[in-house]
Amino acid sequence: MHKTVFFISALLILVSLKSVSQTVALSKQEALSVKESIIITSKKTTSIISKFVQSKHLSFLSKDIISKGNLVFKAPNLIKWEYNNPFKYSVIFKDNQLLINDDGIKSDIDLSANKAFKNLNNLIIKSVKGDMFDTEKFKIAYLKDAKNYLISFTSLDKSLKSFIHKFELTFDRKTFRVLKIKMMETTEDYTIITFSNQKINTSVSDAIFNN
Repeated sequence: MHKTVFFISALLILVSLKSVSQTVALSKQEALSVKESIIITSKKTTSIISKFVQSKHLSFLSKDIISKGNLVFKAPNLIKWEYNNPFKYSVIFKDNQLLINDDGIKSDIDLSANKAFKNLNNLIIKSVKGDMFDTEKFKIAYLKDAKNYLISFTSLDKSLKSFIHKFELTFDRKTFRVLKIKMMETTEDYTIITFSNQKINTSVSDAIFNN
């Protein structure tokens, strides 16, 4: 159960550390162009297979908690986070269900019964794809540095704001794909997920999303 709490809290904590390289705000015209390119890329994305490193910072701990694993996404709404270091643990978002496998101990949570978790499920899928441009739910800011675009999403929706303060997504300036998700619950506690070795639009079996 403690691993489930760890995973859920990791997903609920959103925003970022300041980038080492200097960032500048995009003009309205440039922001619109970047937004359109990201949405086009997102719509063309049928699957994502990627390695990830998750770094969770808690203000009361002296060291960040590091975990590693693999992500599998299949359009329109199947996603699996599989942790393999330092423990074996996986969660699958499928048909409004959160399917959990804690080193062989399986359980599930009905997301449809909880509006907040259902919204979280949708946000996770959209953040992985990079398509979160809902101005009714977020105040959006567009930045860039020498290599990437940095777009922040500050929660406006009350049902989300109680546990999600802010998202920050880093996009490659050439491919418009998500490289990093930074999430924050408070100004001090945050989670960073960095993706690598991404394989896009490859064949993904539905069987991968069975618990």
